[in-house]
Amino acid sequence: MEKLSSVAKALAPSPIQELSFLAQRCNAINLAEGFPDFVAPAHIKNAAVSAINSDFNQYRHVQGICDYVAQKMKEMHGMSIDPLTDIVICCGQSEAFAAAIFAIIDHGDEVIVFDPSYETYDTCIRLTGGVPVYVGLDPPYWTLDPDKLEKAFTDKTKAVVLNRPFVFERVNGKSCVHSPHNPTGKVFTKDELEVISEVCTRRDVLAVTDEVYEHITYDSRSHVSLASLPGMQSRTVITSSLSKTYSVTGAYRWRVGWAIAPRCIASAIRNIHIRLTDSAPAPFQEAALTALRSPPSYFETLRSDYESKRDCIFELLVKVGFKMLFKPQGSFFVFAELPETCSLSDVEFVEELIKQAGVVAVPGAGFFHGDGCCSRRYIRFAFCKSNETLSAAAAKISELAEGDGRLKIFEHVFAL
Repeated sequence: MEKLSSVAKALAPSPIQELSFLAQRCNAINLAEGFPDFVAPAHIKNAAVSAINSDFNQYRHVQGICDYVAQKMKEMHGMSIDPLTDIVICCGQSEAFAAAIFAIIDHGDEVIVFDPSYETYDTCIRLTGGVPVYVGLDPPYWTLDPDKLEKAFTDKTKAVVLNRPFVFERVNGKSCVHSPHNPTGKVFTKDELEVISEVCTRRDVLAVTDEVYEHITYDSRSHVSLASLPGMQSRTVITSSLSKTYSVTGAYRWRVGWAIAPRCIASAIRNIHIRLTDSAPAPFQEAALTALRSPPSYFETLRSDYESKRDCIFELLVKVGFKMLFKPQGSFFVFAELPETCSLSDVEFVEELIKQAGVVAVPGAGFFHGDGCCSRRYIRFAFCKSNETLSAAAAKISELAEGDGRLKIFEHVFAL
């Protein structure tokens, strides 16, 4: 007799993880999953080893993490956060996000998510019995249509999910907001962000943000949290983690993250976290505290290194014929559009790329939830890899190029 729940039956396997498994089986170069393949910082690894050897191996809550996160929120965003009541340490951003959704969403509540979006959001909302409502961003620059957003709200709307951090800069004298949005690298203007905050405050709706790339922003941009905008701190749950900034995305036990929320919501998240995982791993909480205390030079080097990798893969994709209308302003993904001459779908293209070049990327369709034709036209590449890996991938992809530099795959010439 089949014993699976309806929820379990409805959950399809993650295409990103499936492609990563395929990369392992085929010994292909993995530009699909967003994990660094270079070594983690020595000072963080040493702190974890020291904590284990010092027997920090039992249930533990390292208050210093909350104290430091609160201090940085004050310094970076001018926000006053009570580290004793407003911050919850979790097992990574994914658990923090899930616990936040479980804390605020009831069966039948609607949650607005911008499309395309990271796959975890949809799943967490559905697990609570909530209903994701997608507002499509308009390609090719993924702009937000205020009318679409307004029409998405109903009397059942409970929250809005914002993918990745926001970054302010000045462009031609105008203030803009950048969102290192996974997968697009979407750039929100200040007007767009103000539309979101205005409708949230007017309709008394919550916002849940994913800010794991707060230190991975490019071209002299700096991160600004949505919660720091007028009227938003009291209605925003911020989720973030250690993994992206410190290149420790791998083993589960490195998954240390946090949620920042108004006191009553933080209390609910904490109770849910305790029942889900009890506590984040003690030795890695100690290592997290060491990581958070890294000097400014660490973050400067991180940005510089990733910016160089971004430029490398961006230039390669332009050279071989992808439509690349803008560079990502943050995160470590490039969302590349197939040219009009390519009649392959995104899935078909990725299959051919694996067969012909031994390089794995992610079909963009997995990030879309609407029925737009553009959902089959994008490929996501991760560039959080060593220079050796990126060079090897570039060489293999370039081998498939015609005399004019364009990929043979675009023209359906499959035989090498």
